[in-house]
This record gives sequence, C-alpha cells and structure tokens, in this order.
Amino acid sequence: QVQLVESGGGLGRPGGSLRLSCAATATIDDFTAYTMGWYRQTPGKQRELVATIFSDRTTKYGDFVEGRFTISRDNAKRQVYLRMTGLKSEDTAVYYCNAQRAYENKGWGQGIQVTVSS
Repeated sequence: QVQLVESGGGLGRPGGSLRLSCAATATIDDFTAYTMGWYRQTPGKQRELVATIFSDRTTKYGDFVEGRFTISRDNAKRQVYLRMTGLKSEDTAVYYCNAQRAYENKGWGQGIQVTVSS
C-alpha cells in the first residue's frame, strides 16, 4: 500500500481558488508508474472522481469540473496537485488523493476538507 498525505485544503471563496497537494511516501517504488487521482465525497453521497492523471500525464476530469480544475504531478517530488479555480459552493467536500497501479487501488489519503463559502 502507498501512504498518501494531502494538504492545502480549507476555506475558499466562491469564484476563488485553492490548491491541493498530495505527497506519496518516500518508499514508493517507481512513482511514475502510478495513476494518481483526486476524489471527493460529501455526506450521504458516494465518492466521486474529480481528476486523474496517468503515467503519461494524460488527464481525465469529472463532468462537473467544466475546465475549472487542473491536475498535475511532479514525479521527482512524488507529488500530485489539484489546482481549483472558479470555486462553487457545491465543491464543498472532503477531497481524497488516490494511487492506482495496473488498475488496482494502492492507497487513499486520509482526506482533506474543502469548504467554499462567502
């Protein structure tokens, strides 16, 4: 299993921006081979995909993102980022970092709260 630690959440204003970071543990072997993703969950709802970045840096986003978010990765630092702009109140959720390899789940972060409110 991969240990993942998220940071950068907190309070954002409607229309504002936040940047989430996720750091993988130093013991992870070949971080470049992992598909990294961000998911989010609100009470009473299933966890949903926000964004995924594959080993070749291609990306995939949830339909609700509508061009507002950007996922990126720094393989040398073993980190993945989620830049969120144009925040909406409905973006309020707990955001989770995820690692997959060969289509198998390899770990989740502990989750970080993002609250969008004026």
